[in-house]
Amino acid sequence: MSSAPHGQSPAAPQPSLVIVGAGPRSTGLIERIAANAPELYAGSGLDIHLVDPYPPGAGRIWREAQSPLLWMNSHAEDVTMFTDETVDMAGPVREGPTLHEWAGIDGATFADRPLQGTYLRWVHEQAVAALPPGVTVHHHPRRALRVGGEREGRQQVWLEGRPDPLIADLVILALGHLDAELDEGQSELAAYARDHGLVHLPPDFTADSDLSPLAPGEPVLVRGFGLAFVDLMVLLTEGRGGRYDGDTYVPSGQEPVLYVGSRRGVPYHAKIGYDWSGERPPPLPRFFGPAEVEGLLARPDGFDFRRDVWPLVEKELGFAHYHRLFTAHSERTAVAWSDFEEKYAVADDLAERAALVASAVPDPADRLDLAALDRPLKGERYGSYEEFQEGLRGYITADLARRHDPAYSPDFAVFFGLLSVYGQLIRLGDIGPWWHGFFSYLASGPPGPRMRQMLALSRAGVLKFLGADMTVTAEDGVFRAASATVPGSVVEARALVEARLPEPTVRRARDPLLRELYADGPAVTADGLLSVDPADGRILDRAGRPHPRRFALGPHTDARGSGQLPRPRTGGMTLRQNDATARAVLQFLRTLGDRAAVSGTEYGGAAPNSPLGSPDPVQKS
Repeated sequence: MSSAPHGQSPAAPQPSLVIVGAGPRSTGLIERIAANAPELYAGSGLDIHLVDPYPPGAGRIWREAQSPLLWMNSHAEDVTMFTDETVDMAGPVREGPTLHEWAGIDGATFADRPLQGTYLRWVHEQAVAALPPGVTVHHHPRRALRVGGEREGRQQVWLEGRPDPLIADLVILALGHLDAELDEGQSELAAYARDHGLVHLPPDFTADSDLSPLAPGEPVLVRGFGLAFVDLMVLLTEGRGGRYDGDTYVPSGQEPVLYVGSRRGVPYHAKIGYDWSGERPPPLPRFFGPAEVEGLLARPDGFDFRRDVWPLVEKELGFAHYHRLFTAHSERTAVAWSDFEEKYAVADDLAERAALVASAVPDPADRLDLAALDRPLKGERYGSYEEFQEGLRGYITADLARRHDPAYSPDFAVFFGLLSVYGQLIRLGDIGPWWHGFFSYLASGPPGPRMRQMLALSRAGVLKFLGADMTVTAEDGVFRAASATVPGSVVEARALVEARLPEPTVRRARDPLLRELYADGPAVTADGLLSVDPADGRILDRAGRPHPRRFALGPHTDARGSGQLPRPRTGGMTLRQNDATARAVLQFLRTLGDRAAVSGTEYGGAAPNSPLGSPDPVQKS
């Protein structure tokens, strides 16, 4: 794209789409635009502007320029960016290789993140190459600062370091995980650290954190036991020269001593380490599907997640679990599946279902107890931290054994149930943060080898466990941590790390575009998420009206998914969302073009001398 010569009127602008964010989400959108264009947009030109300081395809989180010590937490065979016949969408299927097929590695490999970034860059390049003639992609390696424009007119997107905005018929915010301002509690801890010479590392993407203030041999309190903690653990051990000799950790002497705790007090469950075999996964959804979601949305007084939604989720996950138990491990059941299924279907009360399960499943280890899974240390008390170290090492060892034993394949069925439930919950909007954490804890935990490394680090004295319901106070010039699991015990340290991602709230987003957008008054949920139309991702205003020209997809919206990359042949809710948004974009642009052709006006209704802005160096289809 170039400016018209001086003294001449500029040519009528070509249709323009600006996508803010150039990570996997935007790559998926471009792939779906390419797939749907022959049906919805054949023969029309289009400029697609990607705005992101990070490379297209991988974006910030999956960029190739990060430590190869950091792994994905999914098997390479379970990662794809392509649609298949299981995705419920209006657009055409365009299959492509999974990560392991593309890289030529074993499907059970946990690939490092730079390799995943290379895969995503390749997918982006393939998606751009598949766009029809006249559709061109431009990458602007800058930050977007704000979006302006009337609802019915072309939009302006201002970029850092550019005097003129990009002009767009449509704007899609695909921003991914972002930094956030500290909440009140974090701000108080940060201020205390500054005043007393302590180290406080707030929630962050671990690969971007400066860990140099964490001194060798010094105690460090870590709040958070999920995937961000695993990254921290790796970078402070192997990343500082330590190594593993079998199941033994050989320290370098540069490691701090990590004291980790959380609400649950245990790590996320290990990734399942075996393949599905035998009968296909349970037929889902069964008790929580589109009809149930429609019923919840139709309630005049709304719904409450715990009261109205969670019982349906419990029943759905229970069905997945027991279907697999009865069909694959019938020797561990006391009745026929047909009899159990009939009674389970009509048992809406939790106590009634529990009695049914107790009579039909003799071994408690074969029963699904979601409350116990969620809080495994509830009511557990230890006399000392030393005693608790042995106890939690035993818990991790048992979890590793179970998650790698196909005799417990009902756990795998529950994983498929969780995916099915997530696909339904997206339509309900913002259901609060608890579900997302519970899903990640059960379905998105670390690879088994990482759990074995935790055990080795614990035995080496580099990693120590604090327990559940961890509390942190700042007093007497130090941070102090305590836990309900070891009553009366306290650990002091001069460093505190909050091992989790920042909350995806637009109210405290550091991203200037989201801050400006929030100030403009869109609909925002109680947890600070942008409200969007679940059908196609259009941003809603406070009256519930979809913005005709602005879309948002990702963790900062109330249609957020799990954050995982799509898994092959599981319905791919992210792929479904991408297809719906791409089709809405193309249909909108086609309608604008048809109106312009009939009326003889300039495309998009922009004023003749509107500044289009020239793109940065382009990537062209």
